Amino acid sequence: MSEEVLLTADPKAGFAAHAAEIRSAIERVLASGHYILGPEVAAFEREFAAAHGGGECVTVANGTDALELALSALGVGAGDRVATVANTVSATVAAIEQLGARPVFVEIDPATMLMAAPALEAVLAREAGAVKAVVPVHLYGQPADLPAIVAAARRHGARVLEDCAQSHGATIAGRPAGTWGDAAAYSFYPTKNLGALGDGGAVFTRDAAVAERVRLLRQYGWRTRYVSEIAGRNSRLDELQAAVLRVQLAHLGAGNARRRELAARYLAQLAGAPVRLPAVAPGAVPVWHQFTVRTPRRDALLAFLAGRGIRAGVLYPVPLYRQPAYADPALLLPHTEQACAEVICLPVHPGLDLADVDRVAREVIRWASAP
Repeated sequence: MSEEVLLTADPKAGFAAHAAEIRSAIERVLASGHYILGPEVAAFEREFAAAHGGGECVTVANGTDALELALSALGVGAGDRVATVANTVSATVAAIEQLGARPVFVEIDPATMLMAAPALEAVLAREAGAVKAVVPVHLYGQPADLPAIVAAARRHGARVLEDCAQSHGATIAGRPAGTWGDAAAYSFYPTKNLGALGDGGAVFTRDAAVAERVRLLRQYGWRTRYVSEIAGRNSRLDELQAAVLRVQLAHLGAGNARRRELAARYLAQLAGAPVRLPAVAPGAVPVWHQFTVRTPRRDALLAFLAGRGIRAGVLYPVPLYRQPAYADPALLLPHTEQACAEVICLPVHPGLDLADVDRVAREVIRWASAP
């Protein structure tokens, strides 16, 4: 009998682990007769804010909307420039461009693959005050160098929106990711550390004015029903997803602890293997949304693992400025290009056990030692 296929992420396993609680939460919503912006949304917003040590959470329909509405609430609009990285998912830049703003790409740190604070400083100085906001992306569950990034942004008069889609529960310098900038945007896509059973997103902030602006924007600009104070849209998290997220939030700490255990096992098993292991920045406590290794022979390793029932992933294979929608032929960021060409994400999620990690590590070593 062949071994079980191992997935990079497995939202079905996440559901199965808490199925009884999730089904009960769904039944509670169905019986309530209240399905949009009701008590479940309000409760989740309170609980999510409390998990950050206080502040305000405003839920929205998805993570991309969270980015866009947060940027808008921070004053970003048509013609403004927003600094971010290019080794991320298209959603980060799609949100910027939906506002008519322009992305300015910043080089990454070659070790962490996250926004490099010195490179940001250079971009902000070069742009001479034209950058309205900075969007550091906490990739792979690894928090970016927020103390240095926020300090650089402040020196140049830019707002900071943290892209926390992959960093639910991560900390840097003893403080949660999402609490350093002016606001933070979250995705609750099913594969995230905190995942719904569909799309969902949220904006977290400790600025009451920013929170209120996002609340207006997410529902047609209504403060009074049917009266639009500003031009908004429909971007609402429904009650069913909020109820599911309340269950998953209660288990987030345990899930992240399991991811850390699996990551530690990978680091031990792959020590000395001819692949580049993930680097954790000083003071960072990651939540291992992905466990990344790097090799110039990435495609060969992917194919080898796939042939042995291990579905590794690539987040992300092409820098945004090399993609047709956002192409900039004149731009070259060598560390970004190399990371995108080499990175591979090995299976890591709470549905795995240590034997699964051992199996993946064993196959990586076998591939590396093959003639």
